[in-house]
Amino acid sequence: MKAEVAAVLLAGSALAAPSKTSRRAACSSAVNLNAATNVWANYKLHPNSFYRSEVNAAAEAITDATLKAQAAKVADVGSFLWLDTIANIAKFDEAIADLPCENILGLVIYDLPGRDCAAKASNGELTYSEIGRYKTEYIDPIVAKLKANPNNAFALIIEPDSLPNLVTNADLQTCKDSKSAYEEGVAYALKSLNLPNVVMYVDAGHGGWLGWDANLTPGAQELAKVYKNAGSPKQVRGFATNIAGWNAWDLSPGEFSSASDAQYNKCQNERTYVEKFGAALKTAGFPNHAIVDTGRNAVTGLREEWGNWCNVNGAGFGVRPTGSTGYELADAFVWGKPGGESDGTSDTSATRYDSFCGKPDAFKPAPEAGQWNQAYFEMLLKNAVPQF
Repeated sequence: MKAEVAAVLLAGSALAAPSKTSRRAACSSAVNLNAATNVWANYKLHPNSFYRSEVNAAAEAITDATLKAQAAKVADVGSFLWLDTIANIAKFDEAIADLPCENILGLVIYDLPGRDCAAKASNGELTYSEIGRYKTEYIDPIVAKLKANPNNAFALIIEPDSLPNLVTNADLQTCKDSKSAYEEGVAYALKSLNLPNVVMYVDAGHGGWLGWDANLTPGAQELAKVYKNAGSPKQVRGFATNIAGWNAWDLSPGEFSSASDAQYNKCQNERTYVEKFGAALKTAGFPNHAIVDTGRNAVTGLREEWGNWCNVNGAGFGVRPTGSTGYELADAFVWGKPGGESDGTSDTSATRYDSFCGKPDAFKPAPEAGQWNQAYFEMLLKNAVPQF
């Protein structure tokens, strides 16, 4: 079944590219993305220069000739660029320099005050009270750069883990402290980034998070509330799921379907989650199309528990980015998390050490979140489905 699905997805992985004439025309005129349609039918996710340079350096460090050749091919895979600090906004300039007109540059907006309130590995630079800095020093400069490049297309993932944390971790003091900043910050981002050359997807965790029966409606209502507070921006297409995650797209039965509490979660794969959470979003008044991260979900059965999220050992690169998913509500499979960049450090003495990165199913050793892990990259490459 997996092989059949992979074959179908591979067959549709080459997105239709405009002719050279239309490319020139697009580059010489402003981009107007219709967020009521699937923009991935016309655009290919851009292999951004930052990840390309990381992968090229990784390939150079590999001595095995076959693996080295495979690694070089990863550099040509489109992935999202994480603008995860104020300083990292500068990555935008290099990324835009080689962006062809038929490609769409994927950007992750990820710097909320009190970021990652339920974990330590990717805590942000802004405290929960610094909403003013988030607006003026983070969102506003990104808006300016997007406006300065009206002839290019951009796809944005808005604030991974933020709104889902408000739904399921509301009892934590850190999340209580961050709640108002999260809601105000995401609303400000959606309203400010609502530009004609931008399409946005608000992060919605994954099926093992908001897919529980008790979380579907509250999760949808939380996203809808913030969306409506932003004025229901028309460039919001829907939601992003499985970002930096491990869940299979349509594995049946699901990876955790035999767990003792499985009866309380029907979203045992991401396809079902897109369907059920999409329905809840529609009821709540939020656009319900999705993009799904398949960057590291090739191998299942690795995690001891569904909530284990850090550097899962034995993982492999998944299906390459494509706008052909076989399901109308799923706009595209994307690589949201750049494979090879760490989820968090395994150093128990580190300030940002999170116990999830020390679990038996977590790869060790691992550097700080976002830093390159050569051994982990090579593992993803060896376990890739389909192989490079």
